[in-house]
Amino acid sequence: MKTKTLNLAVSGAAILMAASVAQAHPGHIGHGGFAGGFGHPYSGIDHMLAMIAVGLLAVQMGGRAVWFLPLTFVGLMIGGGLLNFAGLPVPFVEQGIMASVLVLGLMIAMAAKMPVAIPVTLVGLFAIFHGYAHVAEMHAGMAPMNYALGFILATASLHAIGIGVGLAARQTASGQLVRLGGAAIAACGLLLCLGLIHA
Repeated sequence: MKTKTLNLAVSGAAILMAASVAQAHPGHIGHGGFAGGFGHPYSGIDHMLAMIAVGLLAVQMGGRAVWFLPLTFVGLMIGGGLLNFAGLPVPFVEQGIMASVLVLGLMIAMAAKMPVAIPVTLVGLFAIFHGYAHVAEMHAGMAPMNYALGFILATASLHAIGIGVGLAARQTASGQLVRLGGAAIAACGLLLCLGLIHA
């Protein structure tokens, strides 16, 4: 019992420490098209936590959601990027990104049973905000296709991290570690929304 409690505490602390160390958008990683695109999701705590949360939520839902939820995010993230390329406005992008961290974290923490359409719709909506922001922060002179390929692969890698952590945690503590991770992500989302940490 003590070991299980220790594992829960250490996992939660690790997620919060990672969140506090990651500073959002500190000058972006890399200056080339692909490097800049790949670095962008990793340069912001908001992007990182939301994308890892998608992987955790996919594992928690199980079945086809393990691949369908991340695929939905990536597909609609590309759509959000295309909206920006086309010059079409999307309101409340930053607020939507911060909300994605809070809402996805809460969904994982609560582990509530719900129709699959609800998480899929929310994940898709949040993905549009993330994709729009990625393109909005592309530096002049970057090759757009290379940049897009970079942030797509980075996003997929963050989803894979979330899936890997979720699968490992589910094997050791019957899903409680996944829920704890969700609570930690939601806490970071609340701090983002309150402006106590910055994205």
